[in-house]
Amino acid sequence: MLNNQITNSTNTKFLGLTIEETLSWKCHINQILLRLSLACYAIKVITPLMSEDTLKMIYYSYVHSIITYGIIFWGNSPHNTDTSKIQKRIIWIMTKSRSRDSCRQLFKRLEILPLQSQYIFSVLLFVVKNKDLYSTNQEIHNINTRSNINLHLPVCNLTLFQKGAYFSGIKLFNHLPPRIKSLSNEIKLFKPALKRFLNTHSFYSVDEYLEHSYN
Repeated sequence: MLNNQITNSTNTKFLGLTIEETLSWKCHINQILLRLSLACYAIKVITPLMSEDTLKMIYYSYVHSIITYGIIFWGNSPHNTDTSKIQKRIIWIMTKSRSRDSCRQLFKRLEILPLQSQYIFSVLLFVVKNKDLYSTNQEIHNINTRSNINLHLPVCNLTLFQKGAYFSGIKLFNHLPPRIKSLSNEIKLFKPALKRFLNTHSFYSVDEYLEHSYN
């Protein structure tokens, strides 16, 4: 009988996602940065030869696919600063703008979501498509309040759980404008309304979204 030694590994790859034992997503994000750097160089080379509309199509077929894959898992990681920087650099290159120009306005013009707005968009679509996993406040208590249609936020002190898609999704959903929240049972109406809202504001962080006032 052979004595097979089992080695300990700090990370593993599953369905294209590099998962670490600490769930920090640092290794996975580093791999994304390498791919985005290559995409940035490619777009820089072809920009003089292409129209802005063509560059936008290339962005969605190349850069967007890199950014969005599995973003509901790693999108809330604190290691995402460089990912946002490369995305902004690509936008500046595509629009032939200077680095001191407002990138937020360029995102709005191109109708491309900044990284954190894309994270919010993806997580909210996950929530709406899987509403059977959640309970509303109305299902928890019978008191008639304006927050009855909000999702019930469970009590949890574990930071990793709070940063996960399930817990974060509840907070993001509950902070939606009522007019968009009311469309959550009609995904075909909810999705474009949410995209327009996020494109209008182009949030650079989850905190910026959660602090946004609708008054």
